Amino acid sequence: MGSKEDLRKLPSVDAVLNEAEVRGLAREHGRDVVLWAVREVLEETRQAILEGAPLSKPSELIGRVTARVSEIMQPSLQPAINATGVIIHTNLGRAPLSEAAREAMQAVARSYSNLEYDLEAGQRGSRYHHAQALLTRLTGAESALVVNNNASALLLILSALARGREVIISRGQLIEIGGGFRIPEVMAQSGARLVEVGTTNRTYARDYEQAVTERTAAFLRVHHSNFRLVGFTHQAALSELVGLARQRHLLTIDDLGSGALLDTAAFGLAHEPTPQESIAQGADLVCFSGDKLLGGPQAGIILGRADLIASLREHPLARALRVDKLTLAALQANLLHYLRSEALEKVPVWRMIAWRAEELHSRAVAWSTALGEIDVATSVIEGHSPIGGGSLPGETLPTYLLAIDTPAPDALAARLRASQPPVIARVEEGRLVLDPRTVLPEEDAIFIDALCVALNA
Repeated sequence: MGSKEDLRKLPSVDAVLNEAEVRGLAREHGRDVVLWAVREVLEETRQAILEGAPLSKPSELIGRVTARVSEIMQPSLQPAINATGVIIHTNLGRAPLSEAAREAMQAVARSYSNLEYDLEAGQRGSRYHHAQALLTRLTGAESALVVNNNASALLLILSALARGREVIISRGQLIEIGGGFRIPEVMAQSGARLVEVGTTNRTYARDYEQAVTERTAAFLRVHHSNFRLVGFTHQAALSELVGLARQRHLLTIDDLGSGALLDTAAFGLAHEPTPQESIAQGADLVCFSGDKLLGGPQAGIILGRADLIASLREHPLARALRVDKLTLAALQANLLHYLRSEALEKVPVWRMIAWRAEELHSRAVAWSTALGEIDVATSVIEGHSPIGGGSLPGETLPTYLLAIDTPAPDALAARLRASQPPVIARVEEGRLVLDPRTVLPEEDAIFIDALCVALNA
């Protein structure tokens, strides 16, 4: 128990606020912010004294107040440098946006915009048309709708078109997506009744056919975007489901999860089903994410029949799930890269996928050379970059890593995370490793400075 004398000597809030250094903080950051910091620091000090700690010196108290003000005023969401090699890193914000997408967001943010204004007619318009034309041109779909993520896209589809009715899905596709959200739970929220068919590893078209009743509304196919089934497996092809659904006057819904407009097989990866393929095979509705392999902002993109898309737009849930002007601006700019056939050069995710191993080797060697004056053992080693983000599970690309031998790699990783901006690395086999595939070239100078500071600390 701390002494009562120390508690009595603890300065008051007003006394701390009247210190010259603290008054300077108030002028810079505002009195309210400094008042919060002083109250928090004094309360923490009081509790520490009660637990037996000695009274802090006045200079220590003021130092802690200064640090607390800095902490309060520092935004918790901040840019970071991804040196992990995981291209679509969910914890680090998934896809970084292209320069054009960032500029488009800034342009509509700085002033008013025609978000819901028809310039030709001079009256209210619809926000939904801004990305629709680009999406239909790129995929061949009749119409398109953008909501705030792919889970909400599926929720809207099922709520609007299958509430109170049955939706048939393979047991092997009852997946859990990020954050613990599960497809059966999303379906339950929509009011649709889930009908499971087949087994975990093998489901045939006949399983769907035998499950159809007068209550059936649709077949749902969910792509295995974050895990892989191997061995004795079979899943009914989308074309089979489409043919059967048309015979029975049902809908076919294809949830692609990630959704790639380019062929991933061209880069030595497994083939990721594309929206264009789903539309060409006759799926009535297709949905996928905007911030994964598409490389754009967080969004849920729905493609398909014009009459069905119109029904989705009119559903009350659509308003709750709609996207804002910044998302639409970034998405438009991102889609234009595909329309101009420049996605490999302009969209960061695809630029990273397209990096050749020899180019990555040169960057890793340049990093090692830049650390030449620091007393640390480095080497450039072969490695693999995961795609990540619920896309192409188990698929990696060959890369070269800068490996740093240090007695305390975890401590070095922590120092890098504390830098501004934070640098996120990974530890493998007792070494800190850094992958140039996911460090943007324009970040190299800042990255090297952070690494030097962390190594010298």
